[in-house]
Order: sequence, then C-alpha cells, then structure tokens
Amino acid sequence: MPKGPKMKTHRGAKKRLLVTQSGRITHVRANRSHLAEHKTAKRKRQLRRSGVLSAADRRRVRRLLPYA
Repeated sequence: MPKGPKMKTHRGAKKRLLVTQSGRITHVRANRSHLAEHKTAKRKRQLRRSGVLSAADRRRVRRLLPYA
C-alpha cells in the first residue's frame, strides 16, 4: 500500500520545544537573556520555570513536529 511523502520536522521548533510523555509541549520562557537588572526578583525567578503551551498553540505546533 503506497504512502504519501514523509513530512519534514521544523528544525527550529525541534530545538526550542520539548514534548513530554503525557503529550504536553514545554518551552523555555522568553525575556530572561539580558536587561535583567530592572526586572523584579520574583519575575526572574518565575522565568526560570519552563512554560507549557496552551491547547490552541499545541494544535499549531503539532504540524511542525509531526513525529514527536
């Protein structure tokens, strides 16, 4: 039975996103790399944690990561 062509993984998405065992997609939060001295300690501490994509974004990202 012939199959269609394989989909290519979006390399930028693969480097930035991680699919967990339960199917959630996590990412590193933005706004942490520089200009940190005016940000509060609470804000910097919360930016350390990884973020989880919403369900709406997860549907879009699934197209970029077809085999994840």
